[in-house]
Amino acid sequence: MPAINTITVDKLIRLIGTPNCPDMIDIGVDPDRHMIPGSRRRTVAAMPDWTGGYGSGPVVVVCDDGGPASQGVAAWLRQAGIDADHVEGGRGAWIEAGFPTIDPIALPPLDADGRTLWVTRARPKVDRIACPWLIRRFVDPAAMFLFVAAPQVDAIAERMGATPFDVEGVRWSHDGDRCTFDVMVEAFGLGSSTALMHLAAIVRGADTGHPDLVPEAAGLLALSLGLSRMYADDHEQLDAGMLVYDALYRWCRDATTETHNWTSHVAPRSRERS
Repeated sequence: MPAINTITVDKLIRLIGTPNCPDMIDIGVDPDRHMIPGSRRRTVAAMPDWTGGYGSGPVVVVCDDGGPASQGVAAWLRQAGIDADHVEGGRGAWIEAGFPTIDPIALPPLDADGRTLWVTRARPKVDRIACPWLIRRFVDPAAMFLFVAAPQVDAIAERMGATPFDVEGVRWSHDGDRCTFDVMVEAFGLGSSTALMHLAAIVRGADTGHPDLVPEAAGLLALSLGLSRMYADDHEQLDAGMLVYDALYRWCRDATTETHNWTSHVAPRSRERS
């Protein structure tokens, strides 16, 4: 049984990638360390400055070994009225369990508020919704996305310091038969996730004109095209699409073997008394 104010890595892995994932703060000292997916780096010295960015939702603090560093920061946050735990065994326990980690080398530069900023073409369909979902759920929960006219992507990326994606000639784009979502899953170090690899096949089939690649690809394509016609605002479409990918991820992770058949739930007739 875990100690008070702790969370085990087995419990945390079930939350990562879902809307119920707590805010995760990585306070390790090595800037090149691999991080638990979805965590954000913070320094202990600057703690009074970043504490105000957390509200009433749960927070999990990660250090290398789950020792005094993360326990102290979590206690400091609790006295500030924040619901905070620390990871039992820290990042070391996570790695020992074989769970995926994010390679910091793959991360784009952060802005002054510690967020990644991305830019792509307007009127998204598949990849340009799937990739923001992946980034917000596994890489940077605070990531911001700009949807602009296609000819302006490069200029806006340069002017605003944003990272372009799903356009030609950039790192984060299609690679042969692979779509941008495939490229991101691999580059961020998430390829060991069976659920994400299954989801990547669905996205690839829907995005590259191969809806027969896996049975679910045609359904994702239909949903994506429907959403693009429902919303004139790309950010409203992204918000709606997040729910679609949340559901697909949970299906890939937990429900691929489950089937559903219609059955009547009308109570059986009681026997007539003679």
